Amino acid sequence: MYRIVILYEQAPDPEGYADHVERFCQPPNGVFRHGRITGAAIGDAKHAYYAEFEFADKQAFDEFVRSEMFSGAGRDVMERGWKLSSVEFAELA
Repeated sequence: MYRIVILYEQAPDPEGYADHVERFCQPPNGVFRHGRITGAAIGDAKHAYYAEFEFADKQAFDEFVRSEMFSGAGRDVMERGWKLSSVEFAELA
């Protein structure tokens, strides 16, 4: 299983994010999830919002990260001025 993990410094505005999700977060061979970060095990949470794409196999993951949908999502985030802390890729055992 493969994931793209996206952490935001601040929560995006709900209406704008709903539009973003509809336009850029519907991977044909994957799943998208997102939500508010509610706390941390120790101290204050370092992020405000979390999003992830999940893919069952490497082929589906590779196809998505090379897609116009994925690059369009990045452009849209930048144009809207949302502050990302990180975008990371993970392979789950």
